[in-house]
Amino acid sequence: MKVMPAGANHLIHSTSPYLLQHAYNPVEWYPWGEEALEKAKKEDKPILVSIGYSACHWCHVMEKESFENDSIADLMNKHFVCIKVDREERPDIDQIYMDALQAMGQNGGWPLNVFLTADQKPFYGGTYFPPQGWAQALTQIAKVYETKRNEVEASADELTEAIATSETIKYQLKPDNSDITVESLDSMFRKLASRFDREKGGFNQPPKFPMPSNWLFLLRYYHLTNDRFALAQVELTLDEIAKGGIYDQVGGGFSRYSVDVNWLVPHFEKMLYDNGQLLSLYSEAYSITQKPLYKNVVYQTIKWLEREMMHEAGGFYSALDADSEGEEGKFYVWQDDELEKLFNGKASLIKSYYNATEKGNWEEGKNILHKKLNDSTFAQNHEITVEELQNIVSEANELLLKERENRERPGLDDKILSGWNAITTKGLIDAYNTFGEKHFLDLAIKNANFLTNKMMDGNKLYRNYKNGKASIDGYLEDYAFVIDAFMALYQATFDESWLKKAKELTDYTLEHFFDKEENLFFYTDNSSQKLIARKKEIFDNVIPSSNSQMAINLYMLGVLYDDNDYKGTSMAMLSKVKSLLSTEIGYLSNWGNLYTYMATPTAEIAIVGDNAMTKRNEFTQKYVPNKVMMGTTTSSQLPLMEGKTTPSGKTTIYVCYNKTCKLPVQEVNKAFEQLQNH
Repeated sequence: MKVMPAGANHLIHSTSPYLLQHAYNPVEWYPWGEEALEKAKKEDKPILVSIGYSACHWCHVMEKESFENDSIADLMNKHFVCIKVDREERPDIDQIYMDALQAMGQNGGWPLNVFLTADQKPFYGGTYFPPQGWAQALTQIAKVYETKRNEVEASADELTEAIATSETIKYQLKPDNSDITVESLDSMFRKLASRFDREKGGFNQPPKFPMPSNWLFLLRYYHLTNDRFALAQVELTLDEIAKGGIYDQVGGGFSRYSVDVNWLVPHFEKMLYDNGQLLSLYSEAYSITQKPLYKNVVYQTIKWLEREMMHEAGGFYSALDADSEGEEGKFYVWQDDELEKLFNGKASLIKSYYNATEKGNWEEGKNILHKKLNDSTFAQNHEITVEELQNIVSEANELLLKERENRERPGLDDKILSGWNAITTKGLIDAYNTFGEKHFLDLAIKNANFLTNKMMDGNKLYRNYKNGKASIDGYLEDYAFVIDAFMALYQATFDESWLKKAKELTDYTLEHFFDKEENLFFYTDNSSQKLIARKKEIFDNVIPSSNSQMAINLYMLGVLYDDNDYKGTSMAMLSKVKSLLSTEIGYLSNWGNLYTYMATPTAEIAIVGDNAMTKRNEFTQKYVPNKVMMGTTTSSQLPLMEGKTTPSGKTTIYVCYNKTCKLPVQEVNKAFEQLQNH
């Protein structure tokens, strides 16, 4: 039995920084587990599950107002068994009870506070409660539970039945075997376009989230159709985000969302999953547009990841808090006198560049640094060259960054999550593909080795790593993104061990997560702890859904391994959501990405010979999203590499479609011609 320090509750031995934040609350918190669940049954008490995450502003507010209040804690301890959950460690629990809250007709959000019967069935819930309202709710719920138990249990049974209903039934998902065509992408595009903010980018109402998979879908749509309007909206969006306060102009990295239409005022928390995806998006956009702004964003964000988010062994931490010194954004904003003092009376150009004023551009006296003009226009207005401007800004940013380091830092959520790390690995590989910077590939390999060595046991993946220990069974999200990252790493290095790992993990998911009756994957492993419902994640959100990513993985692995079973499963999965694509593309954009791969044949590019890596690196400079790359300097186990030789002793490129190859060529530009003429 672990010893509890004086004043601590049962969260004290947790790995989650969010749970540890609550370890000295007067509430007798438990982590989710047998001890708490058995206590509820034994004492015949309802359960209060309170769910949040470390970078959640309103979670901190409710903790300070209610969970640190002795009289409110007494109420909670007297009437309930209180369980704290980190939604990032246990998204399976969060999904179930968020569904329950929405089934009660309420809007979701965090903190999520749900009341359950002793057998885990929900009967009441809400999000943030002010202290007086929370105390009243606790008293009333305890009374109702005691005096109207039959009604409470009947209501809980009904809710549980609703949330346990299969997503296939809930969303009426039926196989649609109609043809997949480029033309049918037009209606998806029109649906997205109807919501565009054509002045400031993104979609037309705040809060504004970057939503990377939507813009990746538009890049693929543009590639297939050459629709300039699609590309223009992506560029407008990425320009405005990169110039806005949602992007950390001084240190790099993106906040989670902006509360206004101008991308100016962020919710200042920085999440790893956003930044990993935005590395991919800005890198891909650069390969089409060659905009220096996008390159700068990628390089600066990777520097931030290394500086502030990286474990010494190569893993990446989960998040940075929005708050420091109890105030949201304090670490990131500047007052006029600070800027004047720092630049010793020569602040006017930098203040103008970043739109800082004496009275502040946000709250009273506070400036969020952001840009309104692109560098060439600003330089022209100030009669200096772009190069001179960029040197001035670069030196100023170094000074600002150094000064900022003297401030109290926002809280770091230092747990390492396998799926989020894999998203970041993929972002680093995409940056390497675009910019050819070997350091980016080295970081990706280091991170992939971390995942392999610290967070895998055979073909089984763990969700969480902290203090030298991996814990919690991996969810489908983790497998899906790790498989994607390992496939990308193979195509970046031609090291087949990464592809083999991707295949082994895929086979594990098919055995332990796949529902053969519905042709979709469950979110949880069939060998993991059982909850009151086993959910399937269908819709893409800020993070693409685990089912859409698995469908893409199966398709790409099917091409790489010439495996019709993988491709057939991917096709069956897509057919389940196909009828929703034209109306719900904003929440199915990663499925839309898969649709673009299937709408035209996928290029199979094989490179054989001593200079295979050099040719590969030339190939990735141009934007060809619908391709797989294979290569070797010696020999390969892949079916599609069979019979591929170097007829003249020179490194040779084969461009193939559906296993039918064009004439082998030695020059990359000739291979590109073959791609364009197909």
